Amino acid sequence: MSIRLTRRAALASTAAAAAGVALPAVAWARQPADDAALAAEVDAFVRRAMAAWPDQPAVSVALVKDGQALLTRGYGVRKLGDPRPVDEHTHFAIASNTKAVTCAALAILIDEGKVKWDEPVRTYLPEFRLSKPELNDLVTVRDLVSHRIGFGLGAGDLLFWPNSDRTRAEIMAAVEHVPIEDQFRTSYHYCNLMFVVAGEVVAAASGMPWEDFVQTRILDPLGMSETLPLMTAADPASSALPHGRLGPPLRYQGEMQVLAESIPAVWDWSAAGAAGGFVTNPVDWARWIAVQLNKGQLPDGTRLWSEARANEMWRPNIIVSNSGGPTPDMPGRSIAATYATGWQVMDYRGERFITHGGGAPGFISGTVLLPGRNAGFSYFTNAEEGMLTRALRSGIADIVMGKAGFDWIADGQRLEAENNAKSIAAAAEIDAKQAAGAPPSLPLEAYAGVWRDPWYGDIVIDSRPRSVNGGPRQSNLYLAFTRTLSLQGPLEPYDGETFRTRFLDKREEDVFVSFELENGRPVRATMKAVSPDADFSYDFHDLRLTRV
Repeated sequence: MSIRLTRRAALASTAAAAAGVALPAVAWARQPADDAALAAEVDAFVRRAMAAWPDQPAVSVALVKDGQALLTRGYGVRKLGDPRPVDEHTHFAIASNTKAVTCAALAILIDEGKVKWDEPVRTYLPEFRLSKPELNDLVTVRDLVSHRIGFGLGAGDLLFWPNSDRTRAEIMAAVEHVPIEDQFRTSYHYCNLMFVVAGEVVAAASGMPWEDFVQTRILDPLGMSETLPLMTAADPASSALPHGRLGPPLRYQGEMQVLAESIPAVWDWSAAGAAGGFVTNPVDWARWIAVQLNKGQLPDGTRLWSEARANEMWRPNIIVSNSGGPTPDMPGRSIAATYATGWQVMDYRGERFITHGGGAPGFISGTVLLPGRNAGFSYFTNAEEGMLTRALRSGIADIVMGKAGFDWIADGQRLEAENNAKSIAAAAEIDAKQAAGAPPSLPLEAYAGVWRDPWYGDIVIDSRPRSVNGGPRQSNLYLAFTRTLSLQGPLEPYDGETFRTRFLDKREEDVFVSFELENGRPVRATMKAVSPDADFSYDFHDLRLTRV
């Protein structure tokens, strides 16, 4: 997520402590005598981090070492203004942490000879097609889960973000129209859409939907009885509820607010579950961390997947970034960060660091594996305090690794203040440009009509009573994304042929709409997010609208 947040010193979080929970029946390995001290140090750090970001409603953490869950604990409350604490069983949406589970499902099928990493996708999905037809027979299963096909960042996410009414089949039918902006296998661009396709490979090869396969072949054998593959089954009574800041002046600024009274109300990726469907808690996720560190082997010696498949899932497939390495101000900076299959693999303070994050509206989460220390941890949160989760990720890693001397909490607060200042300045500039903007060249009704994008579908601009508008330049135009009910609201002049929305649902990011004229008539339009902080999944910029 692209996060620019202001911390407010208002809320004192209530901690709900729970004892460390051992993993299933048979011990995975010996528990060292100093594990209690390690758990206590992590616990104290989490409490310090929450005190530094007092608007954060809840955090939950799992810490695993040598096959044992040393800490599974919830901190804070499930909802602002509600005294009920979270505990180690409280559900959180963990979004893209799901991707590693999808890759494990593929690994199981590969072990069974039903799938191959480097076999073309069309072997399993004959109707698979892309907007570059020359790639149709070249894209492999490994490509799907490596973010290296060439799609732009977040391409196609508007098919399911924000909550859409599309089915999985409709998403698959749209894939061939989503633009590919880069060369095949040359650069890393994070792409949820291809993980949806990967889930359909699982379904085709196994004969059951993705969610049923991961339930029966992964969750059930691991004893993860409290984990839900799809968030639609999440009970609000046992869930941490989503929180965020809705402005002013921009999204991710202003007071912390409850975004919804349930997880699926803001996060329904049931049609895109393989990319981000999971809801879980630290008790269950500790089991997942342990089986990852044990390379697919259960305590009784049986395997979910082979060691060979485990090694493949951690093998880098594409470079994400590279640098000159750590500095005193950036001690965790990697020389090389890569993406494997469902995991990011990098160096961190001289050791192998395997990780993945997840971001949903009102939730940020992360999982970290340190194979050299046979340790791992996770952190789940129910708000969008990005610098808090940065501090948790690096701060807990440093504790596990025995590194000291860098204050990740203070550094996060410093960066947050700098980012907030930039965001506030950007918001002022956006408003100033609108106030000084030229009027549109045509009467407003000339821009009304049905506008169609090849992969998204229809966006309708029509006239509504002027009273619905509260913007600085009133208009009777109203814009509605036909497959995304939350993306609708007034459309007002901004500068010349560029207009901007004022979506009624303030949880969503507004857009600029720029029209292209031919013979005095609008015939094409493009879009981009108004805010520079907009989450990349608002991929408005990939829309190519033509008038119907």
